[in-house]
Amino acid sequence: MKAEVVGFGSRAPEEVLAVLSKAVKDGCIATIKPVRSQSIGLALSRAPYRAFLSNGSIGGGESNLVIYHLPTSVTEYLAFGGSESSSVRSAILAGNGVVAAYDPKTSSFVGGSSDTVLAALGGACGAESDASAKGALASGALAALSKLDQETSAQLDPSSLAKRKDVVIVVGSGGREHALSVALARSPLIADVICCPGNGGTAVEGGKIRNAEGVNGKQDNATVIDLVKRVGAHMVVVGPEAPLVDGLVDELATQCPRVRAFGPTKAGAELEASKAFTKDFLQEHDIPTAKYRNFTDAAEAIAYVESLDKNDRQVVKASGLAAGKGVLLPTTKAETIEAVKEIMSDKAFGAAGDTCVIESFMTGPEASCLALCDGKTAVLMPAAQDHKRALDNDEGLNTGGMGAYAPAPCVTPDLQKEIEAMCIKTVQKMAERGTPYVGVLYAGMMLTPNGPSVLEFNCRFGDPETQVVLPLLETDLYEVFIACCDGNLDSVDVRFKENTSAATVVCAAKGYPEAYPKGMSIIGLPEANAISGVKVYHAGTKLDGNVSRCSGGRVLAVTGMGSDLKEALAASYKAVGKLDFVGDNDGSLMHNRTDIAKGAINKKLRLGVLGSTRGTALIPVIEACANGSLNAEIVAVVSNKSTAPVLEKGKALGVTVTTKFVSSKGLSREEFDAECTSVLVGAGVEYVLLVGYMRILSKPFCDFWAGRCINVHPSLLPKHAGGMDLAVHQAVIDAGEGESGCTIHEVTEAVDGGPIVVQKVVKVEQGETAESLKAKVQALEGPAFVEAIQKKGGKAVISYADAGVDIDAGNALVEMIKADCKSTRRAGCDADLGGFGGLFDLAAAGFDSANTVLIGATDGVGTKLRIAQTTKSHDSVGVDLVAMCVNDLIVAGGEPLFFLDYYATGNLAVEEAAAVVKGIAEGCRQAGCGLIGGETAEMPSMYAPGDYDLAGFSVGAVDRNAILPKDVGAGDVLLGLSSSGIHSNGFSLVRKLLEKEKLGYESKCPWDASASSVGASLLTPTKIYVKSCLPLLKAGLLNGLSHITGGGLLENLPRSLPKGVVAEITGHPALPPVFKWMQQASGLDDTEMLRTFNCGIGMVLIVKADKVDEAKTLLKEAGEDEVYDLGVLVSGEGEQVVMKAELV
Repeated sequence: MKAEVVGFGSRAPEEVLAVLSKAVKDGCIATIKPVRSQSIGLALSRAPYRAFLSNGSIGGGESNLVIYHLPTSVTEYLAFGGSESSSVRSAILAGNGVVAAYDPKTSSFVGGSSDTVLAALGGACGAESDASAKGALASGALAALSKLDQETSAQLDPSSLAKRKDVVIVVGSGGREHALSVALARSPLIADVICCPGNGGTAVEGGKIRNAEGVNGKQDNATVIDLVKRVGAHMVVVGPEAPLVDGLVDELATQCPRVRAFGPTKAGAELEASKAFTKDFLQEHDIPTAKYRNFTDAAEAIAYVESLDKNDRQVVKASGLAAGKGVLLPTTKAETIEAVKEIMSDKAFGAAGDTCVIESFMTGPEASCLALCDGKTAVLMPAAQDHKRALDNDEGLNTGGMGAYAPAPCVTPDLQKEIEAMCIKTVQKMAERGTPYVGVLYAGMMLTPNGPSVLEFNCRFGDPETQVVLPLLETDLYEVFIACCDGNLDSVDVRFKENTSAATVVCAAKGYPEAYPKGMSIIGLPEANAISGVKVYHAGTKLDGNVSRCSGGRVLAVTGMGSDLKEALAASYKAVGKLDFVGDNDGSLMHNRTDIAKGAINKKLRLGVLGSTRGTALIPVIEACANGSLNAEIVAVVSNKSTAPVLEKGKALGVTVTTKFVSSKGLSREEFDAECTSVLVGAGVEYVLLVGYMRILSKPFCDFWAGRCINVHPSLLPKHAGGMDLAVHQAVIDAGEGESGCTIHEVTEAVDGGPIVVQKVVKVEQGETAESLKAKVQALEGPAFVEAIQKKGGKAVISYADAGVDIDAGNALVEMIKADCKSTRRAGCDADLGGFGGLFDLAAAGFDSANTVLIGATDGVGTKLRIAQTTKSHDSVGVDLVAMCVNDLIVAGGEPLFFLDYYATGNLAVEEAAAVVKGIAEGCRQAGCGLIGGETAEMPSMYAPGDYDLAGFSVGAVDRNAILPKDVGAGDVLLGLSSSGIHSNGFSLVRKLLEKEKLGYESKCPWDASASSVGASLLTPTKIYVKSCLPLLKAGLLNGLSHITGGGLLENLPRSLPKGVVAEITGHPALPPVFKWMQQASGLDDTEMLRTFNCGIGMVLIVKADKVDEAKTLLKEAGEDEVYDLGVLVSGEGEQVVMKAELV
């Protein structure tokens, strides 16, 4: 036996609740399933109804009762009526159950009353169903549906005189206005949405949406009123606050009285225009806000600050409009005084600071709460949370908002109701003072330890909150706005999508909120918008021909939708990955945060407690929540005993914890459990603990909380199930059992019969008493609860993170290094990250593929990394990595084309890895090759904490007729190019020498007085010779090259010499200081030095004697200040390198 309640949305009419409650109590129905009726459940569980429902949908067997909420408008009927009305008609025609239609316009059932519905069900369900009552309800429902069909047909018929073809003007040019326009355009009552002035996004949105013509980017009152008259607008929706404060709505009422204006009058907008006015208003009407004082004299304000206790932190605000920047957050008394001077004396915010508000600093989560207002009442939309700071981890400067998400998990149903009551009171009190408030009231709320408190009011939709709240709206926005303007918001059911979340990520110009570039082309818009569940809203954009360009700081808001917040965020960030802002130099100029909603995703598990006794087992849970070992928080404590000490434990946690005694007097078990459930649900409880709860739970309670409620039993279940307290322990002793303990189990209808979650064991000692055994077992109950909650919180499932691999850190690293990678773009590759492989187009790079040979090179940095890791200086080893590869490529005559890196570590430190990759990107820029990809491997079992290793892979190209070495022979001249230091070889010996000489990396450098330390000198990056040698290669001046790496000159130069040719070194330069120190510290002779280090020569060039002067000229033009005449090649056998000069 079941009932289905369909289409009630946020409404829960008393008449419907009364019918459902009585039908449950009389046994007519056992299960109530809501469909698009999110408010029914909580309302039904509360007094005086006290009945349960379960989740479900239409279908799944016949229902004894279907109560259908008639759509409040044609648009709602169009959106949902097709499937729902068909189901209702089918149920009526089947005749197996009772179908009743509820009409919100008359607040009654169509074709009868609540008594009619109960009579049709069969009275007390022992009586026979009243066929005439059932028929009257069915006839009424069918007639109502037929009327809706006729009205719908008229609206859908283009030729119908009844069809609405309204024109709406949206004032503004930001992402908020784009979102408003898109939401309004969904209404079948609207023919055109005209944006004044709009932006690049509204210009190309298409459909009903277009930008106003002839406004020249203006949105002043005169321009808007002229546009209203020109286009015959039916409504003006005002986005930004400035026109409202300037009295646009007042002027429209005078000059265009038949046109509706959604937004407050100038007097109403005072709630945002003057923070001083708002604070006085809130205080006058007992609406919670921070303690404050208003000042018009700087000296008085400073004197007030000086009178405060030094620990009494304050917030200092410019009272007037300051473009969202007039709030300062000093941390000390001195900073507070400076903030007052900045606002009042220095006029940092102009006239907005003529009046200054100083208020107490509040703590807690912030929430953006937008309420629709009609001058009489208000309806609160789902709360959102935004991110104001420019950088991840809420660092950097304040902005207009870098992202947002909704619904905000921190705003529970009870808090939502409490905040809505504050908004309603505000609207009512504004009306009483003769300034009715119509439009959106944006309440910035602080969820303090003492309850919600108003931070500020804004008189318009928030940005970017609008971009996450409006996509959740299920009701026709235009009809809501009409109801607000007409003062009958109660006539419209403002409802939002169930089980749906939205998240938006703002893409800003690099540098925002400080100086930032403009005019960049925006790429990837079609690809981003094509992702399922994604909408890209434009803010600071303009249309340049067919190209969308950046024209502001916050450029785009990328909104993703999903069944939960994780899914919504994934969609949003996937779309962000498709976008970029490209300037004249092809570099990326886009910035976005990578941690939007991170706190909400990792939110704490919300615990509710049912207890009848002291609640001793709750103490370890409270402690674990406090010390962070449990990612959970207790939000409600409920007891069936008014004097139960467990209630005091709840009160001690603070006023934000719901602590309540629920009397069972006169209530059935099901009714009592329903009322307890209403308290838990209202507090946002997700998981219930029974701690010393001395009641048997009803089946509806167990079904409702299935898998989400646990109990502790003082034995090792299934033994001694059903027993209580000392009787259980005595039974264990009497049975001669050697061990006992406690069991945490899920609660089901079978007493102590639910699945076991955790068991803790104690030994039963000789001579044990029931009392002594109880004390031992009881000590384990709290820890057992903690372990069970940890399992519920995700610890029972071992994730990659539990194994030591942080996927989010990897994603953050990719986002952090994207711009650096893009800065290495060159012809043939775009250096984008994110694909499975990097692409390179040889033809685009100017190579003839038929005659081109590809060259590959791979290398690492060696133990030089140990110095970087020890000194935490990671920004240069990436250059070393590139150098070791591309210098090898150039030796073969090739031009480096692209580079890939491999970064392996035990634990990914994002900032550290990003520094390394930035160095790699710098090396690629020096080498002129594209960084087209890489791999980051996090392997906790392979590397010690703080360790990482690098490998590089580079590919170059050379004409098959220009591969080196070629035509090398006696008489050729050897030229040497200097090294920058030790480069990347020989560091195992270097570290050994430092140890011998008792030098640390932080020690003063003995070979270079200008270096800050030994470590800094040793980390001098390897010199890259590509741009020096490439001009000579292209000029055909080189016959061979030798990169002097490990093995030194003696081992590397022979690799470029043919047999029968010997290199005579006659002009080796003097040893640089670092190598002189190494030789002295090591005692190595010249030969061993030349086999171990580069000794000051990093690259050897082999040229024909008649080309030497031309080669030197090109090298100097490329920046080589010193070119050494090393020696010549001669005919001979044996050792191929002969030193004719000593190292000095």
